[in-house]
Amino acid sequence: MKTFRLPMGLALLYLLAVAAHATAANPLVDKVRAANERFKDVAVAVAEGYAPIPCASGLQGGAMGVHYVNGALLKDGVVDIAKPEAVMYEPAADGKMDLVAVEYIAFKGPAALDGHLFNFVTEPNRYGLDKFYELHVWAWRPNPTGAFADNNPNVSCDAMHGEAH
Repeated sequence: MKTFRLPMGLALLYLLAVAAHATAANPLVDKVRAANERFKDVAVAVAEGYAPIPCASGLQGGAMGVHYVNGALLKDGVVDIAKPEAVMYEPAADGKMDLVAVEYIAFKGPAALDGHLFNFVTEPNRYGLDKFYELHVWAWRPNPTGAFADNNPNVSCDAMHGEAH
């Protein structure tokens, strides 16, 4: 029985360590949240020149949500933590848009923000854009696949009621 307790105890410590790591604060996520908290109200995004594109779901499940993209920021070539190129919302059944993440996009690279390298997206791609670099930051919705992963299994496009996604 003692030999069984030791492995169980180690397993418990391991699980606690993994859970602590998964929920630990990430400095970039914290900075992004602080710099972009104003976008909790989708009307602020619209007032700042962001426009929606259809909800994006992942092939393996989960989604990115509805991207509100700012065309001027997309073209300016500047990565600014307080001016993401896209702000991402999960549509709710009542029509409300819940802020879940932001996306930084650069057409020249390799690109990085606060030491985090962007992902490279080749062309052709589903957005119809030239090749680009992107970094999603899940600052308002925990993502079990990582704070900088593309899709989030905790996000859905199901509430879009017949819109393409």
